[in-house]
Amino acid sequence: MNLENTKAQMRKGVLEYCIMSILAKNDAYASDIIKELKESKMIVVEGTLYPLLTRQKNAGLLSYRWEESTQGPPRKYYTLTEKGQQFLEELDNSWEDLIKAVELINSKRSVTKK
Repeated sequence: MNLENTKAQMRKGVLEYCIMSILAKNDAYASDIIKELKESKMIVVEGTLYPLLTRQKNAGLLSYRWEESTQGPPRKYYTLTEKGQQFLEELDNSWEDLIKAVELINSKRSVTKK
């Protein structure tokens, strides 16, 4: 089994949650989202990000607005909608539950190793 592939699949599974968490702090341009994901070791490319943003927008979780840029064409800034904020709160709870479940499993593994 390929470790890098497994790690990539794990990151991919939480990518939408991470995008929404970034947008909960501030509205963001796609390149800013990619930059923050890369800085957090959630490596992603534009070809991965845009379909996720579109899917979240179509689900009513995100909206966007165009802003003029001093460095080229107008930029599309994404923001969480009210529905998106509620959905993110539910994801936060699910994430906490998942962490607790994994920690419980890991603690049992540690006990059986001793």
